[in-house]
Amino acid sequence: MKRLAILLASLYSSNSFGSEGAIVWLKFIEHKLHVPEHILSFTLVGSFLILVGLLYRSKVAKVSNTVIPDSGITLRNLVEAYGNFIFGQCRNVIGEKNAAKYFPFIATLFIVLLLSNLLGLVPGFIPPTDTLNTTLAIGVFSFLYYNYEGLKEQGFINYMKHFAGPLWYMAILIFPLELISHFVRPVSLALRLQGNMMGDHLVLSIFTDLAPAIVPMIFLLLGMLVCVIQAYVFTVLSMVYIAMAVEHHDHDESAVEH
Repeated sequence: MKRLAILLASLYSSNSFGSEGAIVWLKFIEHKLHVPEHILSFTLVGSFLILVGLLYRSKVAKVSNTVIPDSGITLRNLVEAYGNFIFGQCRNVIGEKNAAKYFPFIATLFIVLLLSNLLGLVPGFIPPTDTLNTTLAIGVFSFLYYNYEGLKEQGFINYMKHFAGPLWYMAILIFPLELISHFVRPVSLALRLQGNMMGDHLVLSIFTDLAPAIVPMIFLLLGMLVCVIQAYVFTVLSMVYIAMAVEHHDHDESAVEH
């Protein structure tokens, strides 16, 4: 037990975190290909998800009746349980009508963020979401997606009315404020995720140095909670943005009511 604690302390020491030399296991590839460490770790997450997807597809192809689940804990049951959970979240936030339409995007977004966050709990790695470049790229991707869906669903003119507010004579004030608030969204998503992930691993590093015998296991559990919460918050906010973008408003009726 003491040797295990010492091993954890050495793996989760301050040398394993931070911007320099953080991904120990991928250093050779980084030097050879001259690719930034966060791109390598993000590629690792993507490759793992592709492998799981191919395995799941091969499993489902061999099943005669896909309605009946497998017995016990299998890859198929885990994937389908995850799908049911995300679909339920889509129905609650986006609505029954559009849940199936936006489910693939939401399911992909959450699992990519979750695994990217959890990668930082593996000794010798940092998560790609520990870098602002990665979180900002995902935030911009979410921003472009919900705006594209809003434009496609409502058309350019009707979508622009969302930014003008319900009262036409207040549009000159509300329109620029709404534009600013929308363009700030990917930045706020990126900074929230990156800041929390960086802080979580910094805390784990510091407290491991102070008490290497017991702290690693405790903070690993807390770190898992942080990883799940941050991925969930990012995904829920993206769902809210999608729901607001594709929702139809009758501005004439709203103006009369006011």
